[in-house]
This record gives sequence, structure tokens and C-alpha cells, in this order.
Amino acid sequence: MISSVALPPEQVHQAMQRSRQRAASRWRLFVSTPGRVAASAVIVIFTLMAIVGPYLYPANLPINPNNIYAGPSLAHPLGTDYEGADVLALLVTGSRYVLVAAALAGVITLGIGTVGGLAAGYYPRGTGSAIMRVTDFVLAVPGFPVLIVLATIWQFGSPLEMGLVMGVFGWGGIARAVRAQTLSLRERGFVEAARGLGLSGRRIIFTEVLPSLAPYIGMNFMLAITAFIYTEVGLFFIGVVAYSSSNWGVMLNQAVFQAGALTSTKGLSYLLSPLICILAITVSLVTLANAVDEFFNPRLRRI
Repeated sequence: MISSVALPPEQVHQAMQRSRQRAASRWRLFVSTPGRVAASAVIVIFTLMAIVGPYLYPANLPINPNNIYAGPSLAHPLGTDYEGADVLALLVTGSRYVLVAAALAGVITLGIGTVGGLAAGYYPRGTGSAIMRVTDFVLAVPGFPVLIVLATIWQFGSPLEMGLVMGVFGWGGIARAVRAQTLSLRERGFVEAARGLGLSGRRIIFTEVLPSLAPYIGMNFMLAITAFIYTEVGLFFIGVVAYSSSNWGVMLNQAVFQAGALTSTKGLSYLLSPLICILAITVSLVTLANAVDEFFNPRLRRI
């Protein structure tokens, strides 16, 4: 057993000071670019919209046949749809399904892909080989067509159901990417030193290798969420999933195929509102992913 050695107070103080300086430097780097601050604000706004927004409106949104395609006003900031329902209310209440499903799928992808990739990279033979065979199978299965087939027997009425299925079929890419990075890190000097100290493989993976991959994993997590948003919205837009709940994909489908938004400007607000939200989330996540890469890669820093 290895006994821990207490550091002198001076070294502890110096280490804490260096840590604070690195944190301050990264914060200055973050706020130096207004786009990153704006991207963070957008993510926070949409997160609050998904959590709190649906509670601001009744379960069944009121419709008014006498107020179809009304323009923006104080009562209806984004106008009304082809049934006279408030577009803003539809946008807010539909955000929860999309964002919760994408976040859950991202967490599942992150968990399975990271653990599988770390194990496959650190133990390239035996365990790693078996994990990669499973990964290859997951990558070989076309996720979007599988979801279309499953939609014939599964209603996906809950975002948890949608997120679970997308996550189960979406972790292969990050697993292979993490494995490649782990194969490189396992030969580095600090990992060899940890082995020389007698540390277990599990401890080396989670205390030495994983922290080095954290920025890379975080960046892939953000990009995966954008892909999951496109996937689920696409499923609802093409109409293969039952409209058991309101979400942005349903709005796009109804705007195109029922409201005639492509042939008339009356339903333009109904069509553009979810598209702008999806675009804003995508740009924000990509911006933050680039920021994470720059934070931990000194060669990319501009200040």
C-alpha cells in the first residue's frame, strides 16, 4: 500500500495560487469573446425555458378560430398558427421534449462511450477487443432508419423514451474516438509512472487518463446534443412518429404540410420560430465546444 505524503504548507499555497491563476486566465479568455458569453446566455435561457416554461401555460393550449394567422402583438408576440393558437406558447411548451430527449441521449452517449472507450484503449487486448466489436456493431447499425422502424411499434410519447433509444444507438462514435485518445495517452510518461507506483488500472484510468481527456469528451458531448436535436426533430417533421406531444418537430411538420407556410407568408412565423431556436442552440453549442478546445489547448489561445 502506498502512503500519502503531506506537502509542506508553502508548496500547498503555491499550488493553490497557480490553480487560481489558471482559473482567472481561463475566465478572462472566456469573457474576452462576446460570442461565448452570448452562447452561454442562450443555453441558459433555453434550459430555463424547458424546465419552467411549460408550467406557465395550461396543458391544452387554447385556440381561437377567429384569430388565425394573427400578426405579432402584445397578446401574441410571435403571432398565431393556423388554428389560432399562440406560437410563443407552442414554442415554449414544445422545448421540453426536444431538449430533455437530446440531453438524456447525450448523457447516455457520454457515459457508455467514455467508459467503453477508456476501457478499450487502456486494455487493447481481451476486454478492449470485445468492447470494440460491440462498438463496431453499434456503428454499423443505421440509427435514423432504426428509429423509423421502432416508431411503428413505439409511440415515443415521452422524451425519456426518445432520449433512451437515441443514446443506446448513438454512443459508438465517441467510444471509438475516446479509445484512440486513450491508446495515445497510455504510453505517456505520467501513466508509466503511475504504473510504476503500483496503482491499479481502474485508478489510473479515472485519475490520470480521464482528466486529460475531459475537454475532448466535453466538446464531443456538446456536438452530440446538436446531432440528437436534428435526429428527433427530423423524425417528427417527416411524420413517422405519432404526434403524442407538442414539440418543435411537430410544429415544423404542421407549418409545412397543414399551415402552407412554404406557399404563403401567413404561416411564416409559425415555421421560422422553431427553426431559429434550433439554429440558436446549434450555434451556441458549437461556440462553447470551440471555447472548451481553446481553453485547454494553449496553441489555440489568442491572448
